[in-house]
Amino acid sequence: MRSVRVVVVGGGVVGFSTAVCISEALPSCSVCLLADRFSPDTTSDGAAGIVFAAPFPDIPLERQKRWFKDSFDHLLELAQCQASPDAGVILSSGWQIFKDVPAVKKPFWSEFVIGFRFMTDGELKRFPHHKFGQAFTTVKCECSSYLPWLEKRFRKAGGLVEKRKVTSLQELSDFDLIVNCSGLGSRTLVGDTQMYPVRGQVLKVEAPWLKHFIRDGDGQTYIYPGVHSVTLGGTRQEGDWRLQVDPAEAESILERCSRLEPSLRKARVLSEWVGLRPGRRNLRVERELVLLQGRQVPVVHNYGHGGFGVTLAWGTALDAVGLVKHCLNELPLQAKL
Repeated sequence: MRSVRVVVVGGGVVGFSTAVCISEALPSCSVCLLADRFSPDTTSDGAAGIVFAAPFPDIPLERQKRWFKDSFDHLLELAQCQASPDAGVILSSGWQIFKDVPAVKKPFWSEFVIGFRFMTDGELKRFPHHKFGQAFTTVKCECSSYLPWLEKRFRKAGGLVEKRKVTSLQELSDFDLIVNCSGLGSRTLVGDTQMYPVRGQVLKVEAPWLKHFIRDGDGQTYIYPGVHSVTLGGTRQEGDWRLQVDPAEAESILERCSRLEPSLRKARVLSEWVGLRPGRRNLRVERELVLLQGRQVPVVHNYGHGGFGVTLAWGTALDAVGLVKHCLNELPLQAKL
C-alpha cells in the first residue's frame, strides 16, 4: 500500500494547524505543506493572537462554538504544560469595554473562556467613556514562537515542508488530495472573489509593567501584553491592500491606546507592522471535486478566518480532517494502492 499523497497549501497558522492535525490523525497519508512564505513573514506572525471571536453571519452557531471550544481547549492545554514557553502560548486576563451597552452582553464564546463576568461599576470607573465591560481570562498565542513549534511538530509526524509559490491548483495534479489553507491567496488560487483584505496596523512597545489586556468593543483599539512586548492596535481597513506602515495611523494608535492606559506614554516603541487579514463574509470549511489534468481531485478548503485565524485555526483544522477522511473513503482504489 502506498500512502495517499496529500498537499496542504499555506504556511500560516491555519495551514500548519491543519497539516499537523491531518498528519497525526491519518498516518496513512503522506502530507506535504507548500507555501511561498513562512514564519516570521506570514500574516499570522503579526497577529496579536488573543483568543476571542465575533460570529460569522451564515454559519450555524453550534459549529462556530465547536471551532472555538476545540481551539481554546488545545491552546489552554499548551498554556498549562511545559511546552508553553516554546509554543508561545500564555494565559491572558483583562477587559473588553464598550461605549454603549451591546445588544449581546454574553457572546457565544463566553462559556468557554475562564471566569467570564460583567465588570463592576468600580472597575468601569477607570474608563469614564465606556458604559459596559466584560472581564475574563483567555489564551494568547504568539505566532512567532507558535508557528515554528507547529512546524517542528508537523515534521516529527512525518510531514514535509517545501517553499514554493502555487499559482494554480493545476500545478498540484500529481497529489491525491489538496487542502487549501491559502487565506487571502484563495482569491487568485481558486478564484474566490468573496475574499478581500482587511488591513491591520499594530505597534509593539516595551511596557513590562502592563499585565492585563484592554480591548475596546469596537475592535479598533486594543492593548495586549505578551511575553516580550505589548501589542497596540489597530486598524480594520476593508479592501485596503497597503502594506506600508502609515505614520499618521501609528500616531493615532498610540494616542487612542494611551487614553485607555495613560502609562503607555512612557512606553518605548520597538517595532511597527502591517498585515492583511483574509476577510470573507463567512469562513469556508468545505470540500469539492476539481478537474485537474483530466482527473477528479478532491479539494478541502479551510480559509477566510479574517481576524480570528489564531482563535479558530485548531477547531477548523479538526473539521478539515473530518472532510479529508470523507474524501479518502471516496478515493478510487488506484489512488490508495
